[in-house]
Amino acid sequence: MISSNASQPSEFTPTVTTEKTPIAQALQNHLIFSAFKTSATATPRDWYATTAYTVRDHVVERWVKTSEAYQERDPKRVYYLSLEFLIGRMLSNAALNLGIAPEVSEGLHALGRDMEQVVEMETDAALGNGGLGRLAACFLDSMASMDIPGTGYGIRYEYGMFRQSISHGQQIENPDNWLRYGNIWEFQRPESTYIVRFFGHVVEFPTEQGIEYHWVDSEAVVAMAYDVPIPGYGTETVNNLRLWSAKATREFDLMHFNDGNYEKAVEERNATENISKVLYPNDTSVSGKELRLKQQYFFVSASIQDILRRFLANHHDWNMLPEKVAIQLNDTHPAIAVAEMMYQLVDVHRLEWSHAWKLVVKIFAYTNHTLMPEALETWSVDLFGRLLPRHLGIIYKINHEFLQMVNHRFPGDTDLLSRVSIIDETHGRRVRMAHLAVVGSHTVNGVAALHSELLKTTLFADFNRIYPGKFINITNGITPRRWLNQCNPGLTALLAKVIGEGFHKDLSKLQGIVPLAEDADFRQAFREIKLQNKIRLAARITKLTGISLNPNSLFDVQIKRIHEYKRQLLNMLHVITLYNRIRSGKAESITPRTVIFGGKAAPGYWMAKLIIRLINDVAAIVNDDPAVGDKLKVVFYPNYEVSAAELLFPGSDLSEQISTAGTEASGTGNMKMALNGALTIGTLDGANVEIKEEVGDENIFIFGLTTPEVAELKARGYNPWDYYHSNEELRQVLDMIAGGFFSVDEPDRYQPIFDTLLHKGDNYLLLADYQSYIDAQDAVGRLYEDQEEWTRRAILNVARVGKFSSDRTIGEYANNIWKVHPIRG
Repeated sequence: MISSNASQPSEFTPTVTTEKTPIAQALQNHLIFSAFKTSATATPRDWYATTAYTVRDHVVERWVKTSEAYQERDPKRVYYLSLEFLIGRMLSNAALNLGIAPEVSEGLHALGRDMEQVVEMETDAALGNGGLGRLAACFLDSMASMDIPGTGYGIRYEYGMFRQSISHGQQIENPDNWLRYGNIWEFQRPESTYIVRFFGHVVEFPTEQGIEYHWVDSEAVVAMAYDVPIPGYGTETVNNLRLWSAKATREFDLMHFNDGNYEKAVEERNATENISKVLYPNDTSVSGKELRLKQQYFFVSASIQDILRRFLANHHDWNMLPEKVAIQLNDTHPAIAVAEMMYQLVDVHRLEWSHAWKLVVKIFAYTNHTLMPEALETWSVDLFGRLLPRHLGIIYKINHEFLQMVNHRFPGDTDLLSRVSIIDETHGRRVRMAHLAVVGSHTVNGVAALHSELLKTTLFADFNRIYPGKFINITNGITPRRWLNQCNPGLTALLAKVIGEGFHKDLSKLQGIVPLAEDADFRQAFREIKLQNKIRLAARITKLTGISLNPNSLFDVQIKRIHEYKRQLLNMLHVITLYNRIRSGKAESITPRTVIFGGKAAPGYWMAKLIIRLINDVAAIVNDDPAVGDKLKVVFYPNYEVSAAELLFPGSDLSEQISTAGTEASGTGNMKMALNGALTIGTLDGANVEIKEEVGDENIFIFGLTTPEVAELKARGYNPWDYYHSNEELRQVLDMIAGGFFSVDEPDRYQPIFDTLLHKGDNYLLLADYQSYIDAQDAVGRLYEDQEEWTRRAILNVARVGKFSSDRTIGEYANNIWKVHPIRG
């Protein structure tokens, strides 16, 4: 087991300096002139603001130089459109990227303050929810670090999706008012505003050049820009994230106000500003669906107008547009950009249709993030036509010309036409946004080798026939700056001591520690850092939940959005299996384990919320059972967000990546955990396949059916009852869930889970993979008992995941899709 005793200093012990720097004076100045406080009266939040302003000064200086360089050199620019940017806290990341973190920390120390406590005062920017938004944030970091001229475009949500708390085991959704105290890192740009329109109708006017279309009687919304600087690491480049906030065209109706009808006076403003109010409003209602579509068009329209304004400031030849503009659609949320660009080029700037379409296809590229057809976004034609009447007409024309082309190449194949049509006539007339993105883009990429191959052979097989060569793979990556430098300073310092600091921008240099996996002193130093990270995580969990943890136990972690396909429920089946083994007197053969869950369930996703409740109900039983003791603990970490991830990833021993093969596009949590020295247990799904190839078969725990085996089993006829009847441990677990063992106050509470797995077909094959998963977990437990071997394999995971840097990913986008080049100041 890991020893908690501090190791003797060795050649691998990092050194620390404590010299004071002049930044202390800058901090003192901002405390007085920005916060208007003295050291005696300053609150912790004042100290955060003071430090943020000090670091921001350095960011802004480089930001201005970068902007001037782009203006002077007029490079081709990348515009990354995403409904989410999960950027996390800015202060420590900016200080690290600019290389001034030690000086800031020392300056605070000289003033009697602690950097870690100051950083804790910053609220996570609630601009995203899961992997999609975190990936976008990593990409912005890499573009800046690699001097790629890039801008992110999204929405400045006033509230995040929600702030999660747990009450009586259930998820409670609270408003995530992350802007309550303002945002030091944003700059309002009232000069950058655009009109975005909704509703109305279209009038046709015949002209000598053909039919002109006028969108009239529409309702106007103002999109105002807020800019957030994105500093690169080890470079002068600071790129921009531009976020749009919805503003009403007038603040209130003075006539209603004077009549005393105050609610009516501000009704229009409130309705308008709802557009940028909340990340992912619940779309189970008609009004919720309308608001989501409004959000998507709102930020896309403002972004396209902004992109064209920037282009037209320097160019008058529209043929130059693809030479200066590359737009990446991050999933289907911004796919309406294809129609909006046509609207701007044809209706506003009066380009001829075919000319505009040729430009559009050269500009756009689309990243797909899902293999599940039901997850591909569609909108009813009625809603789309009511909200965006002109754009529906544009989409119909795009579709008409596309289907003509398909019919010409594949004459008589009416089934093919139906399958690929942008308008789905077979399921209630719906607009297929993924189809629009594919047709309107020059390149479509998947985000892992397996995912990209499945796109070509399953989800978009028809389009792959129509557009051979359009589909490529670019495997996702993570930024080592936040997910190693920032979140794991102990490991970062150790690595820098033995291989130098080049790995911060070239993660492949981590290969240099491969020989050190055989060095006992290095293993001890590595193990001690992991233990300290676990102690830090355990302390936070105790503070949040009251549950005391044994840091020497195996920290088995599954943190991600709660969804049936991600199979948190399979993990729970294992937890209950372990619990039963302990209760039956087999505790001596079980390695002490702490199983940690974290993640949010969408407000309207009833089954996911029930799974959260089951986790907490099982935890209440297991953690209070004296027969279990420290052999098994179960924890649900509330309100999982970026700052929580920065504790959880370094403190993890085992990374749970257990989605059904063929369902996860990539995953990036698997990369972050491996980079921080966790071993992976997972299926051959998403990026797990490539992680296995990189780290080696013996350094990962693979279980379960493969993607072809999943397809074969389903084709043959999957019967979950066969597994229920043939596996005694599984049967006992399921009977306990269904029988109310974990819900004595409401015995039928988890009957729906039992029914989903057995009566409704177990769509994600938990029962089919159960025994393979249990066997793999048993192997995990045995290996953890041998700490030297476990540590050796963990070191090899760190050493061999250099491929999964987002710098490599962005390099491939830049070379293979965007055709852009670095611009250095």
